[in-house]
Amino acid sequence: MNSNDERANFPIHSCPGKIEIPTEEEQKALSELRKIKAMVREKKALLNGLKSSGRREEKHRITATEAELKELKEEWIKWERQKQDAARKRMIILGHEKPDESKKR
Repeated sequence: MNSNDERANFPIHSCPGKIEIPTEEEQKALSELRKIKAMVREKKALLNGLKSSGRREEKHRITATEAELKELKEEWIKWERQKQDAARKRMIILGHEKPDESKKR
């Protein structure tokens, strides 16, 4: 069996070391980021509609929607950081990066 035949047995999203790419951690973070992105799109569309209506009574809803967008941004930052950490772990496992010596202690 030649090396091409051996590689053909692995799923496309897997490497010969049996590490799924993206990893489960990365997949979870990506999924959450997609959900947040969809919510942000909805909130921004709502906000644009509220602002373009020019009605004073919408001021409270505008403020609430802007606060929700701020919270979603904070969530996004949290999940983006988790995605980056998971990618770094994967790169260390694959031997493409070296672990930080400071984090071992």
